[in-house]
This record gives sequence, C-alpha cells and structure tokens, in this order.
Amino acid sequence: MGILFGTDGVRGIANKDLTPQLAFELGRAGAFVLSKGNVKPSFVIGKDTRLSGDMLEGALIAGICSMGGDVIKLGVMPTPAVAVLTRHFNADAGIVISASHNPAEFNGIKFFNSEGFKLSDAIEQKIEDLIIDKNEYELPIGDKVGRVKEFNNADEIYVDFLLKSIDGDLTGLKIILDCANGASYKIAPEVFTRLGAQIIYVGVCPDGININHNCGSTHLDLLQEIVLKEGADFGLAFDGDADRLLAVDNLGRNVDGDKIINIFAHSMKTKGTLKKDTVVATVMSNLGLDLALNKINCKCVKTDVGDRYVLETMIRDGYNLGGEQSGHIIVLDYNTTGDGLLTAVLLSSIVKKENITLSQLSDKMNVYPQILVNAKVKNENKYSYKEDEIINNEIEKIEEHFHNRGRVLIRPSGTEPLIRVMIEGENQDELKILAQNLANLIVERLV
Repeated sequence: MGILFGTDGVRGIANKDLTPQLAFELGRAGAFVLSKGNVKPSFVIGKDTRLSGDMLEGALIAGICSMGGDVIKLGVMPTPAVAVLTRHFNADAGIVISASHNPAEFNGIKFFNSEGFKLSDAIEQKIEDLIIDKNEYELPIGDKVGRVKEFNNADEIYVDFLLKSIDGDLTGLKIILDCANGASYKIAPEVFTRLGAQIIYVGVCPDGININHNCGSTHLDLLQEIVLKEGADFGLAFDGDADRLLAVDNLGRNVDGDKIINIFAHSMKTKGTLKKDTVVATVMSNLGLDLALNKINCKCVKTDVGDRYVLETMIRDGYNLGGEQSGHIIVLDYNTTGDGLLTAVLLSSIVKKENITLSQLSDKMNVYPQILVNAKVKNENKYSYKEDEIINNEIEKIEEHFHNRGRVLIRPSGTEPLIRVMIEGENQDELKILAQNLANLIVERLV
C-alpha cells in the first residue's frame, strides 16, 4: 500500500487526516490521471450520510473542475450504485466519499474507473505520486473550466437495476432491514417494498453523525432482537455505504459473508451459472466454506485479505462469485464491486424460490472455530518466519495432525510488531493450546 491509499481508497478522520486540501489535491490528480486524454473528462460523485461529506465533496469537486473536469453530483448514494451509474453515464471515473463501516468522524475517498472497477494499485500510485511530488499542472481558464450538474433521479436508475436482477418478486416474505443510518436508508426500503415484501426497517434516520452507531452490519444485536420479536423470515443489515451485507436468519443467528457465498454457490451450481465451479474468498474465510463447497464438487480459491484482491483474481481467472466474511459479496454477472443491496435481493430471492428458511440454507455450511493469538516480535523479524525451519516444521506438524480438517494461517501485521497466528479446526480447546504454543515458539525464535 502507498502512503495515502490503503486497501479501500484514502481514509482517515475527516478534517484531520482527510482534509479539504487533500480532497482538493485528490480531485486534481485524479482528474489528470483518469481523464485518458479527454479535454473534458467527466466524473460522477456519490457520498454516504456523514456530516463531513459535504465539506469533502466541495473540495473534491473544486479540484476536478480546476482541471477542466465535469462533475455529476449524485448526492447520497450507495458505493455500488456509483459503480453502476459510472457506466450508465459513460463517465471517465466514479468517486465515492465514504468510510464504509467506520464511525462518523471518519471519511474516505475512493475511485472507480470508467467500467466501475476499483482502481489498480498502479493507477492509485500514479495519483499519489502527483500529490506527494506537488506536481504543477497546466490549468484551464475561461470556458475550459469544469461544470457541475446535479442529477436528482440517480436512485431510480439503481433501483431499476436491482429490480431487474431477479425474476419474480418477494411477496410473502417478512423482512427486517437495518440501513445503518447510511447510504441505503432510502433505496433499500424502496426496493423491497416494490418487490412486494412485508418490511420493517430501522437505521433510516441519518443525522450526519449516527451512521453505523449501534446499528448496521457492525452491530447485529438490534436486528437479531427485532427478527425474533416480529417472527420475521430474516433480517438484512447493510454498512454505511451499503457495499456489504450480513444477515440474521429466522432463528436469530448471524449469517456471515462465508455462509452467503456458500448459499449463492449452491444456487448457481444448480442453475449451471457458477463459472468453473469455483468461488473466490480470502485466506480468512472459514474452513467450513471449503468443506461445504467440496460436497457439491466446487472449490474455493484464496486471496490476500481485501475485496480488491478477490476481484482481481475473479477478473484474471474468469470466476463470477467471490467475497469476504465481512459481507463484501461480488457477483460479476451483475456488478463490478461488492454490492450489499444486490446481495440482499439475490439472497431473498433464493429463500423465496427454494421455499425453505434462511436457517436451513445457512446450515448447509458448518462454521469451524478459529483461534487467533498475537506473537510479539521485533518489527524487522515479522517476515523471517518464512525462512525459519523450526517454525515451519511445527506448522507442518500441526496441519498433518488435522488431516485436512484444520489449518494454520500466519499473517504479519502491517502496522505493528506482531505476527498473527490463526488456527482453525474442530476442537476449540485443542486449538487454543496449539495456537498459543505456536505463538510462543515464534516469539522465542524471532524476538
């Protein structure tokens, strides 16, 4: 990762780390890099409901227009909707102002290319280099300066996209929606109402500072309580920018991204639409996903943590389903990024068409216990475990003990002098001992 860009754009505390000045510079540099030589490049910009969104939007737009770029303002809009609308308007790029699942004091800026895909590391690095090197631009004047247009019906385009993603409707389902006081607060109730579902919704009263606060996909307690109280078929929880979804089944149990991927894989396999009978997930996905997929003769390809790496693998190798435990689900047949609302509609449609409960669908995958222990080592030694024969012999010994029903994952921290030891298997008490012993060995060898 670069100095400014992380795994999901530029993010930090608004007006401290992510200042209007930085937003302005991102607008200028982004317009310069993404214009593809167009004299009048066009950008669409959406944001979530954070108070700081207006401030950063104004600075970002000023930067783009100062480079001659035209801007279409979408207003409050889910991240995946910006990807859809970037393609709809044939824009050179789309930009989202959001910090996703983070608290309200944070914000972020992330870019999509003209096809609605997140930018590659190389393109982000070009933008970053221009800012850090304090590049001098040749600025347009007169009628060459950019214009700003507001598009007030953008949500209708995205709603129509979602309605067309399934055959039939959701009549007969009672669904609880938690919109996290975020970008889905208007669109999600509209979509599910038009599909005929009986809905109860919470998290639809954003005030600029209550986004993700005790609600949404990061706080499922409220949703679990309402699902059980109302006797609902299930509940659906979005994060602040609605690019991820987690669910609660009819028994009040959490249904995470791994389980949703498994449900989708089973449905797509049956219909013959799962490309290469393969899904893509990260190294943190649960072993239960691999074993559930094996039962239907499918496999799971693993990537580094981050939905951008899942997407890169899907595009490179021709897969159409992937995602993360956190609820970023990518179905490339429909959209180019994690799409919480699309995931919600597709999941609801599967429940309706198969005429069984979400708990029954969820139980097609058993979740294996995962134990995580941190080993504190010298920062310069974080990656030395790879060359340490004693450590690697111990890892090999543990994995042989599991007989393919457990695994060891070693991940050096990107920001701290730590090596994270994750062991997964069937016996939680045994896992605790194995993980602690391995962590102790790593500390002994690398401290």
